[in-house]
Amino acid sequence: MKHDPRITPWRDGIAARSLEGVLEAEVYLDPKAMGCMAPATAIRAAADAASEQMDQLLFGERFEVLEEEGAWVFGQAARDGYVGFVEAAALAPAGAMPTHRVSALRTYAFADASIKSRALGPYSLNSLVTVEQIDGKLAKVTGAGWMTAAHLSPIGMFDDDWAAVAERFVGAPYLWGGRESLGLDCSGLTQQALFACGRACPRDTDQQQALGLEIDAEAFGRGDLVFWKGHVALGLGDGRIVHANGHHMATVVEPLAEAIARIGAAGSGQPTSYRRI
Repeated sequence: MKHDPRITPWRDGIAARSLEGVLEAEVYLDPKAMGCMAPATAIRAAADAASEQMDQLLFGERFEVLEEEGAWVFGQAARDGYVGFVEAAALAPAGAMPTHRVSALRTYAFADASIKSRALGPYSLNSLVTVEQIDGKLAKVTGAGWMTAAHLSPIGMFDDDWAAVAERFVGAPYLWGGRESLGLDCSGLTQQALFACGRACPRDTDQQQALGLEIDAEAFGRGDLVFWKGHVALGLGDGRIVHANGHHMATVVEPLAEAIARIGAAGSGQPTSYRRI
């Protein structure tokens, strides 16, 4: 059986205990649950800050550590299953389960229960937080500080329009492997929009192309996904899409017809699939 290395916690003779009897390894290890304590941190292809950023962890997301390598750890992101290397300094032992998620596009945490105190962050949409107490308009968040309570939603309370969520990222710079409000790529945008609506979503475009049901191009509308080889966009209705893309180096709204013509002229071909979730 072929296993996708992007989502299989296995390398150089070691594997997660869950793979025993599935993949051959010299040793099977029990993962150690850690949590991301930085506003965002990279999941990289190698234990090197210069290596490719393949994905990101947001604050509060869990990372299952299998192996330590100097200042880096190797393991798997719990939320989307991506495997890679994370700087150990960005992680801490996993604590209490989150009670809320960041529902604003981004928010700051303050060192004290005052908006005049030192600000930390910003923390992006879908970051996971544990609220300890509420003091007026501020909520004390474990490991971060005091966040604006109105910028947080209880776990289980979600948006219902992922196209509208994606539009909130318009103007955010394009960042390969990114999924934070300060920079993200096309599949990161789709993933963040669906997460905000309580929908599971894998990380990469080829994985996302298995979501939902195939539809005809003529049926494409609001909330639907359109795929090219290595690219995805979300429909807004009225023939428009929103997507993070390398042409504009930003998240933009534009007519689907214009994107199809430009992407085709660049040699990437026509859309490969239209999907309805």
